[in-house]
Amino acid sequence: MLQTTEKKVKQVKRLNPYKTLTAQEKKTVVKMIKQSKKAGKIPKTAQQTIPYQAMFKEGICQVTDRLFSKTIQFDDINYLLARKEDKEAIFENYCDFLNSFDSSITVQLSFINQQINLADFNNTIQILEQDDQFNDLRLEYTDILKSQIAKGNNGLRKRKFVTFGIESDSPEAAKVKIERIEREILNNFKGIGTSSRPLNGYERLEIMHDIFNTGTTRKLNFNWDLIAKTGLTTKDFIAPNSFDFRERSFFPIGRKFASVSFLQINAPELSDRILADFLDMDSCLMVNMHIQSVAQTQAIKQIQDALSNIDKMKIDEQMKANRGGYDMDILPPELVKSGEQAQKLLDSLQTRNERMFLVTFLVMNLADSKEDLENNQFTAQSIAQQYNCDLRSLDWQQEAGLMASIPIGINEIDIKRGLTTSATAVFVPFTTRELFQKSGLYYGLNAQSQNMIMVDRKKLKNPNGLFLGTPGSGKSFSTKREIVNVMVGLKDDILIVDPEREYSPLVNAFGGQVIKISQDSPDHINPMDIQLNVNNKEDKDYNPMSSKSDFILSFCEQVIGGRNGLEPIEKTLIDRCVLLTYQDYLKTPKPENMPILGDLYNCLKKQDEPEAKRIATGLELYVSGSLNIFNNRTNVDINNRLVCFDTKDLGKQLKKLGMLIMQDQVWNRVTVNRSEGRSTWYYIDEFHLLLREEQTAAASVEIWKRFRKWGGIPTGITQNVNDLLASREVENILQNSDFKYLLAQAPGDGAILADQLNISQHQLSYVTNSPAGEGLLIYDGIIIPFVDRFPEDTKLYKLMTTKPEEVSSREQDE
Repeated sequence: MLQTTEKKVKQVKRLNPYKTLTAQEKKTVVKMIKQSKKAGKIPKTAQQTIPYQAMFKEGICQVTDRLFSKTIQFDDINYLLARKEDKEAIFENYCDFLNSFDSSITVQLSFINQQINLADFNNTIQILEQDDQFNDLRLEYTDILKSQIAKGNNGLRKRKFVTFGIESDSPEAAKVKIERIEREILNNFKGIGTSSRPLNGYERLEIMHDIFNTGTTRKLNFNWDLIAKTGLTTKDFIAPNSFDFRERSFFPIGRKFASVSFLQINAPELSDRILADFLDMDSCLMVNMHIQSVAQTQAIKQIQDALSNIDKMKIDEQMKANRGGYDMDILPPELVKSGEQAQKLLDSLQTRNERMFLVTFLVMNLADSKEDLENNQFTAQSIAQQYNCDLRSLDWQQEAGLMASIPIGINEIDIKRGLTTSATAVFVPFTTRELFQKSGLYYGLNAQSQNMIMVDRKKLKNPNGLFLGTPGSGKSFSTKREIVNVMVGLKDDILIVDPEREYSPLVNAFGGQVIKISQDSPDHINPMDIQLNVNNKEDKDYNPMSSKSDFILSFCEQVIGGRNGLEPIEKTLIDRCVLLTYQDYLKTPKPENMPILGDLYNCLKKQDEPEAKRIATGLELYVSGSLNIFNNRTNVDINNRLVCFDTKDLGKQLKKLGMLIMQDQVWNRVTVNRSEGRSTWYYIDEFHLLLREEQTAAASVEIWKRFRKWGGIPTGITQNVNDLLASREVENILQNSDFKYLLAQAPGDGAILADQLNISQHQLSYVTNSPAGEGLLIYDGIIIPFVDRFPEDTKLYKLMTTKPEEVSSREQDE
């Protein structure tokens, strides 16, 4: 039922016969009625209540005859976790952002914490069944994710907007001005370090629709063609069935109850945490700040006038003291303090980069019931009181409060507080960055907000990653959790290098192939394996024979290169023999024609050059000698979706060669998968060992630089961070890794990492002596502290755990 302002006074006693209006309340209501009558603005429909005239497709809203607005959405940044110097830089840049608005521009900052449909939300984390035998594990993993949702407030969608308005004679003239201001705002946000984007008309309508119909399942059913077809306006598509503002301090909206309050700022100084504390409330909430710049000359004149009045009052006090016969220098403390504050304010405006703003700070609480609404209001009021402020209800102004809380740039609440630039900037609009991508994998809970962290490494420029942590920090468990998530949630392939035999139970449970590489193992991998029939449209210059020749050169250099590597003539001979060795296979590419290392050895022996004999002699140990484990055709399922190379028993003499051969096998798989549009996840445990040797380090760097283009996602895992950072190639690895998962670090390693990765001391505390499963996630430069408490009473936990007592129990059960 729509209620007009004029009826409110008549209804008060009927609604509550024991309630009488105070003089101020009567004055406020009468003023509102007079203003509405004078302007002819008393609405008769829900559509008329919504205070704008037209919304245009490109996102410009005509609010009044001359006022036009545009809305820009911006992302959060980790201000609260940033280093002190970074905080200061963000604060200064935000001050510059505010100062960029002159008195002709109105600004509205909107922060909307809105409940989303949990059923829809659960669908985003639902892992779909596949045609295999692991759907029970998919169901279990989905249930775990749903239980993690309950620990945080992922049911709340948090968004941040800035809406700016300008006056113009027409939409066409307004568009030119708006586009210029829009570019400046986007550039300013970029300078602050956050991404932003302008909203189009549909997106702005969707925001208002969701607010007016909050708590309902009603969707916005609108497209721009419907206006011409139906004769309706955009308001008809977003308006609720009715508005009801009969109550003094709250109103129903959608299926919820809401109340709008204003923040009365009493404190001379505020903490930069006040806005963050409001936004951290675990409830639906809308915070809006309307900011109007005052022309500098006008602001200075007002303060000078105020100082003149204060000086006159001082003179009056001194004259009174003279007549009373007491000391003329003794003045009332309040008067002295007011004079000092006014003079300080004047100095700030004249000599520092400060401007004057008129600020209206509104908080709209929403809840499912009146009782819950009162509780939410009490919580918000408690936050305000912590900062020596007061949160007061907009009695009989709830309608105006609601309309000032939607991001269209209008404010009819005549409660403004004058603040300087720095005082306004204290309400820093940046708090804690969240990471939740619908297509993402699960990486724990945000340690600050307790919200789920779900990210998609494939969306990174460089999806390469590192898992770093001391023994017992949860490093292996976290890696296995990601592997499991890939197995149950995606259709990608996974390859693992396992030097400690930690992954075999998990691989076996998922029907993968464990390849034990040692002199006593029956499993064999042929270093001469090659993939020929691969359609590589993305890389027309790709030549499988050239790639294989390059690998064989690296192999021989590892075997016989010596300090200075292979001589040019030796490289030529090897390349020649590689081509000769593959002649039969190239003619008839059958498995039985695939050459082995012995074929290359025999070819070299037939060459006339003495250097060829030397190379063949160097290879003899690996062909017919005691280290001949790689002189066999591959006899394992190297094409299995999940392959684990178990190198625990691989002797020291074969470690380097073994790693080189495995890297070549990985390249083969990546090459095939790219042609089929499938990604390849590659995990290397004890990664620091690869970076010790020149050949394997060079191969690793090549993987880190090139894998992205081939659909590969390499991940290095190590507990020896010191050894990793000591490598000459670590810079290439770090610079080409946009995903880093840091668990507990030794104090010395943590300090070095902090310097390398630009981590603040506060952020560093999350990886210093932290419990297992806690640390920092760095995703595309975004740093998020996480906590991962995986339920222990699950099948998946038993498969992933590396705790000795739990591993022993698992083996006994098996």
